[in-house]
Amino acid sequence: MPGRAAWSRHQNVARGLLRSVEKSGRYFTLLVLALVGGCTVGPRVDQNRLSQSRLHGGIVARGSAHEITSEPASVLTLHPGELNEESPDVVFVPRILTEEDLAQASCRDLTLDEAVYLALTKSRVLRDLGGTVLSNPERVATKFSPSLVESDPRIGVEAALSEFDARWTTSGNFEKNDRAFNNIFFGGGTRLFQQDLDVFQSQISKTAATGTQYTVRNFTDYNANNAPGNQFGSAWNSNVEMEFRHPLLQHGGVEFNRIAGPRSAPGVIAGVLVARVNSRMSQAEFETALRDYLSNVANAYWDLYFAYRDYDIKRETLREMQLVVDLICERSATADREALAMEQLLRMEEEVQNALHGRQLEGTRNNNGAPGGSVRGTGGIMVAERRLRLLIGLPIADGQLLRPADEPCDTEVCFDFQALVNQSMTARPELKRQRLQVERRQLDLRANRNFLMPQLDATGRYRWRGFGRDLAGDSGDYGQFNSAWTNLVAGNFQEWQLGVELDVPLGFRRAHAAVHHAELNLARERAILVEQERQVVHDLGSAIAEVDRAFKVCQTATKRNDQAHRLLDQVVNNQELLKRTLETQERKLDALRRVADAESRYFLARTELEIAIKNVFFEVGTLPQFLSVATQASGSETAPVNTRLVNDPWGAAAIRPSHIGGRADTLPSQASDPSPLDPGSNLTDSSTDAELLESPHSQEN
Repeated sequence: MPGRAAWSRHQNVARGLLRSVEKSGRYFTLLVLALVGGCTVGPRVDQNRLSQSRLHGGIVARGSAHEITSEPASVLTLHPGELNEESPDVVFVPRILTEEDLAQASCRDLTLDEAVYLALTKSRVLRDLGGTVLSNPERVATKFSPSLVESDPRIGVEAALSEFDARWTTSGNFEKNDRAFNNIFFGGGTRLFQQDLDVFQSQISKTAATGTQYTVRNFTDYNANNAPGNQFGSAWNSNVEMEFRHPLLQHGGVEFNRIAGPRSAPGVIAGVLVARVNSRMSQAEFETALRDYLSNVANAYWDLYFAYRDYDIKRETLREMQLVVDLICERSATADREALAMEQLLRMEEEVQNALHGRQLEGTRNNNGAPGGSVRGTGGIMVAERRLRLLIGLPIADGQLLRPADEPCDTEVCFDFQALVNQSMTARPELKRQRLQVERRQLDLRANRNFLMPQLDATGRYRWRGFGRDLAGDSGDYGQFNSAWTNLVAGNFQEWQLGVELDVPLGFRRAHAAVHHAELNLARERAILVEQERQVVHDLGSAIAEVDRAFKVCQTATKRNDQAHRLLDQVVNNQELLKRTLETQERKLDALRRVADAESRYFLARTELEIAIKNVFFEVGTLPQFLSVATQASGSETAPVNTRLVNDPWGAAAIRPSHIGGRADTLPSQASDPSPLDPGSNLTDSSTDAELLESPHSQEN
């Protein structure tokens, strides 16, 4: 691998820098820079992320494989009692590491898999680096977002189902009436009417899936008054009746009531099917937020990797330039040569300081060029490390420095463009959501057309009546009127009613407006779906082209690095022959600068290639699977599942990693024919990656 083997030379570097500091007395910071060199990046054995026996759809990685056998784990799941859990204290944390603290700081090797696992297990909020959680918290996605939509009492599934629940209502009224009438007829035979009246009513009603309303009702009243024509001074009435109302045209049918609900109106559609579509849309939005979050975690990880590499290269170059400048200053007879050498040395020292501390510039993040992020290469270990900590949920400072342990890809990767296009048409969460939106508009249109029919209802009622001196019991000699309940059970007094009710708004103005509005909405969503699919194909093509560019640049950077080292070797050899003349020392300074630039550009090219490969899976919509994360739904909860780390305590071991084989059928492309989906169609991605692999062909790099 190009570059000098810095891993075995940290102690020599530190001793060399100490001698330089003692000799010049001007570079105290070099000591700290050398000591932090113990946190330089990398594992001792090169681990190619695409070589870890993970072959994904439409991709072939050429390289060695490292098998990982750890069990999957469910993360980001709502646990019992978590809703009432207090927020952790994030204020009292160790202070941010400064330059003086670096000598005592320890390093923590971190793989990308571990970073993803930490991000998922320590995250309630799917974070970003744009400060959205402060500037616009309403837009921030959290682990609770799908459950919030599912449990919404206005538009949730349970809210829609509650319209069909049985309802019990009851009432009781007690009256004391004392009236004077001018006409004896209105007083029931008396002009001074006195009455005790108690009325009790109780009923159970339910709306069926067809829209039919059923009611069972009991009406009981007690009436004691002084009307002379009464048989009893006080008496009871108790009635039991059953009633129905069945819509024959408008509001009728199982399909309409499942779509719109029994209390719907033109333009107000909120049935069970619509609620389920809303819930599935929230799942797709959660998948989008999860993908963006994981992409930013990977971006921050590789930014930190490059920051370590860039710092290590410049630190080593500064050490060697210090030795050369000291020699020039000892032998130089002119001030201009000494000043020129010192300027180059100070310039490199400035770059080393920036490579260590970094500047608050935009790093690699989503939508900073490419949708999945374009490599900025601004460097800065401290800044990049804090950004990674922020994203994965670790304290901003804990006395340790995170150090990437994975190496980026440097092998050629081949993609089957058409296979990935087919897969992206079903895997992209944005397209899933838009197809669900089309389905929602289809449901709206279908329901609003029902309002073009008149309201025609069939009604019916059957009633049993009971009348008696008492409410219950059999005391007295009043025959069948001893008690109201006995009389009711005897069934001697029964009534029924059948009828129809018609309500027609002349012209159906509102209904026609609702249908036209629904048609326009459907046309709009279909047009957006077509444009989204075109955008996905465009972005996927650009991502694959970026992989090709990044690999070619990586090859060129490798050759450039070799030539820079060759130039340095030639200068060193000439220096030995010419006995270290000033001219050769100045040429060596220039060669060291060229080597540093070439090595830094080489590692930047490798980082760009890794990010470009990640962005392909970002565009396909399988980035969570690429990072060994899958989503599963449990009730109203959506949980990302890491399929590679630690044991599974919550039963997620059955989740199949994306690289294990499955169905072998290839889904048709919908890029040119985005036909609308029927309501209730299954939009889950059932395709696998096994059939999308392209046969590898040996190529010489």
